[in-house]
Amino acid sequence: MMHVLTNSVPKWGIPRSPHFDTIDHSFSICTRCSFSCLPTSLATHDIARNKGLLHIKEVIEKTESNVVIKEYAEDFTSSSSYESAMEALSSLITIRKRGEKTQIGGRYKKLERMLMYLKILGLEDHIAELKVIHVAGTKGKGSTCTFCEAILRECGLRTGLFTSPHLIDVRERFRINGLEISEDKFLHHFWECWSLLKENVSDDLPMAPLFQFLTILAFKIFVYEQVDVAVIEVGLGGTKDSTNVIKEPVVCGVTSLGFDHMETLGNTLRMIASHKAGIFKSQIPAFTVPQLSEAMDILQERALQLAAPLEVAAPLPIEKLRGLKLSLSGDHQFINAGLAVSLCKCWLQRTGNWEKIFHKDGKEAELPEAFLRGLSTAQLSGRAQIVYDNSYASSEASENSSGDLVFYLDGAHSPESMEACAKWFSSVVKGNRNSSQSSLSSMNGGENMEEVLRNMRHEKEKSKQPYKISKQILLFNCMEVRDPQVLLRRLVNICASSGTHFSKALFVPSISMYNKVTSGSSIVPLDISGKDLSWQFSLQRHWERIICGADSVHDKNSEMDSARTLPPRTFLYEAASHYCPGKDYSAYSAIMPSLPLTIKWLRDCVKENPSVRVQVLVTGSLHLVGDVLKLLKRI
Repeated sequence: MMHVLTNSVPKWGIPRSPHFDTIDHSFSICTRCSFSCLPTSLATHDIARNKGLLHIKEVIEKTESNVVIKEYAEDFTSSSSYESAMEALSSLITIRKRGEKTQIGGRYKKLERMLMYLKILGLEDHIAELKVIHVAGTKGKGSTCTFCEAILRECGLRTGLFTSPHLIDVRERFRINGLEISEDKFLHHFWECWSLLKENVSDDLPMAPLFQFLTILAFKIFVYEQVDVAVIEVGLGGTKDSTNVIKEPVVCGVTSLGFDHMETLGNTLRMIASHKAGIFKSQIPAFTVPQLSEAMDILQERALQLAAPLEVAAPLPIEKLRGLKLSLSGDHQFINAGLAVSLCKCWLQRTGNWEKIFHKDGKEAELPEAFLRGLSTAQLSGRAQIVYDNSYASSEASENSSGDLVFYLDGAHSPESMEACAKWFSSVVKGNRNSSQSSLSSMNGGENMEEVLRNMRHEKEKSKQPYKISKQILLFNCMEVRDPQVLLRRLVNICASSGTHFSKALFVPSISMYNKVTSGSSIVPLDISGKDLSWQFSLQRHWERIICGADSVHDKNSEMDSARTLPPRTFLYEAASHYCPGKDYSAYSAIMPSLPLTIKWLRDCVKENPSVRVQVLVTGSLHLVGDVLKLLKRI
């Protein structure tokens, strides 16, 4: 197909090859695809728009001796690929481990840089037009934002949702009308931002680091997609967070506060609350949830200074759901749902949409049907999520002769969120809740309902099978910046108080690296040679002290060699009192060499012993949860 070319240079475009500096032709821009194309004399070309790639095979064949053209084709193809975009994003990571201080350089502070980046992209004025719900907090930010987005989408509004982190693919962070942005659109917006920022970097204004770049990208996407409402989750803190370039949100929210990111925010609730309250704006309504007095005092002081009306949103009473259930599991979600309802009501009223949509007084006591639909359908992976592993269903053995393997995934990584995780896990494994209601297993919106229905069918089939013994297994890892003793002790104590006890604990390294951005289709590394497992051995020692008051009995020298073997399958089922431990595992726990091998080992154990149902709690790290979801989807 012939594309019409114009000599005008677009505001945004994919970086042009430096090789064209040697060619005496002006650059031309395809008016159909908005991508930088070949010079006008090479106007005939095919564009695979859905992949963002230029196919110029015919041109290369006609100019076989023109090395410049060949190099340009290779550069363009490479730079346009999704994996190349991931490599570019990875280059923006300025620290290798959580807790390290970042050194960006330049003469400007973070928010000053953000404003300059936005000005370069021509987004400064457009952001002021976005009607934003801005949410900070320690725990529940993602859930509250997800509830808000679902409610307002059910109200018929075009929604944009920006959250972090992602579990499998970076596109999860950018959702339009509940669906993550397509790869096509992502690449289009990504390279436009990348090109203009790269062209304007200097010693004074270096390239935007990862989260700043992603925040800028979110604003660009929401402006381009002309969303009615943008729900923005704060990344870290509030006062100095990259999202805090939002000058006039419609309404602000602060979720439950607790101790997290203390290396950055401080080690007292007052200090943490001060950072979170930094998103409050003069005379802009704000809502929070019940907080400890130490935190609430700071929030109220800050609101008073800014003349910002601050209200405390009560947890959502269960009777207001009129027989429906929250789609996100756990009692703590009623706190998040109550805040989301208040934020959405305020947003609708302040934007003049409440009466347009409901034709009612804003003081109506009952929740509108759209609110109920949103609260009962909102979906968020990796938080109180249940996934039934059906890998054995395709085996030659009949379904009734195969065991059950169920993964309970929650990315809890703070003491408060670990407590909520423990309560949820104890509740669902003891059958106090309809577990299928929690089955929000999905990587994108198109697969959510299918997965839920599959899990419900599994529950129905399970009820027909003979009674099985259940064993609860912990699959754990956390970042070294965390305090594993606090996390593990709180998990064990809360579960034990509800009568839930872990048979075994498996400590495993994550696949994801803090210094690399990968996609959902990235190759999963299976090579475990040279893997440092010293942190996993440290986690095991904490566990052993909690469970039996002593260090694990494995040979300490094995830490130097790193464990390379899996425990025998009998380890999973035999009682600790009857089990003879090996050098790399005790009677209560084991160091697992890699996550892919661990999942395969669990599946083999289940197939070998069909009389036992294995319930695996995966927690301690969102990286670990994302890795498990990726592997369950692919192997």
